[in-house]
Amino acid sequence: MTDSYGGQSRTTRQHQQDCVPPAGVEESEHPNSETTGLLDMLHISDLEFQYKEAEFQLQIPEFSVDTNQTLALHGVSGSGKTTFLNLVAGILPPHRGTIRINDTDLSTLSPTALRRFRITQVGMVFQDFELLEHLSVLDNILLPCRITAALRLTSWHRDRAAQLAQDVGIQDKLKRCAGRLSQGERQRVAICRALLVEPSLLLCDEPTGNLDPHSKAEVLDLLLGYVQRTGTTMVTVTHDHDTLSKFDRALDFKQFHLPREG
Repeated sequence: MTDSYGGQSRTTRQHQQDCVPPAGVEESEHPNSETTGLLDMLHISDLEFQYKEAEFQLQIPEFSVDTNQTLALHGVSGSGKTTFLNLVAGILPPHRGTIRINDTDLSTLSPTALRRFRITQVGMVFQDFELLEHLSVLDNILLPCRITAALRLTSWHRDRAAQLAQDVGIQDKLKRCAGRLSQGERQRVAICRALLVEPSLLLCDEPTGNLDPHSKAEVLDLLLGYVQRTGTTMVTVTHDHDTLSKFDRALDFKQFHLPREG
């Protein structure tokens, strides 16, 4: 994971000895919020991307996702779905074309501004969770406040982390190290972390791929319930065709997957 996060709201003497809390700055004000406009939350035009050794290229002439819409992208493994999420998040730059999130053209941002934008506006949920196992659940949820000056750890963040943990049923595990959690519990922590800053756009890469059927249904319901309540836009990569009917839209990614030229 390229970005790391962290924080803790209680004194460390109450922390488990095998969990190491990171240092940080704490303030009491509510973080500034940005108003979501009425335009498409995500708009892509003339996008092209290709890895040097790949046998395919991504080519997306025009693509958009409305504000407060849920979209499921499905397709065979290796077709570029995760690459697409990384392009949308600004982790990978496209070779050609534009990506706009909430009317912000990612190509116009400096590396520092792009990182700040990603941390404050885009939430990411990973299939393999991307938790720091030596940190507590609470510290993992608060990770976004540790990687940019744009997010200074405040009491608002701590209160929100506790509320999110309660919403997903892990409030009794805030002091437990992430390495001692079940798969379903780990994914709940990852979801709380992704939602900490109230992102406008939520990107989920196989968020239920490593879970048993019961946990899979619970986690998906948590995500869909959250975006419905808050008006967040969600783009999810999935192989689970049984869940496609729960999304506003479902799109087969193969239409953007072209054979390599030459």
